[in-house]
This record gives sequence, structure tokens and C-alpha cells, in this order.
Amino acid sequence: MSKPKVAFICVHNSCRSQIAEALGKHLAGDVFVSYSAGTELKDRINPDAVRLMKARYGIDMELTQRPKLLADLPPIDMVVTMGCNVACPFLPCKRREDWGLPDPTGKRDEEFLAVIRTIEEKITQLKQSFGQP
Repeated sequence: MSKPKVAFICVHNSCRSQIAEALGKHLAGDVFVSYSAGTELKDRINPDAVRLMKARYGIDMELTQRPKLLADLPPIDMVVTMGCNVACPFLPCKRREDWGLPDPTGKRDEEFLAVIRTIEEKITQLKQSFGQP
């Protein structure tokens, strides 16, 4: 049986959704397949997110990820929106959540790390919701 496909969606697919994709692969890749995408694109992943994810987890998002649009996604089982305060376009799925995360772009490292820790907790909870410890 194939693993469920989870898409983390944010407007620019440059920060929170990219962090969620990376942590999903890192912490729950044995349970679900992680993707991220946006409704608009930035030209690169947020440099602070890249730097802090390397420092905290040893994950180099620039090696394995890039900003993507919703149209780049395969069929998805679950959509997780990051809390972008915009109406997300409809993306067919079986399950949907909104994590309501503040955007740490341009903020101090402490605020960035708080968002990263929250995403880590939510990824762990999501993994458990699929029946895995």
C-alpha cells in the first residue's frame, strides 16, 4: 500500500511550507510523503529558514527542495495550509488542516525557531494521526 501524500501549502512556498516539507521528510518519511507548494513563487527558499534548518537538523533544503506552484503537485491525500490569511484555492484531497502559523520572515532567529519547533510538533502529531508512534 502506498503512503499518503501530504502537501504543505503557503502563498510563496519559501518558508513555512518548505520547513514543513523538510521536517515531514525527516521525521515522518516512513509514514507519509511530503510536498510543499504555493500560490505564488519566490525565486528561492528563505535564507534564514535554510540556515536555521541546517543548524538545527543538518538538513540542507536547497539541495532537495525548490519553490513550487500548486500545479506542480501530484494528486494529494491531505492538504495542510500554514495560516497565510488568504483564501487558498481548492485542491482536491481527503483531509485538510490549517496550522495557523505566523510568518517568521524578516524576524529574529528566536521567532523563526519558535515556528520551526511548532512545525516539528505538528509533524509529529500528524504522523501519530496516521497511526504511527
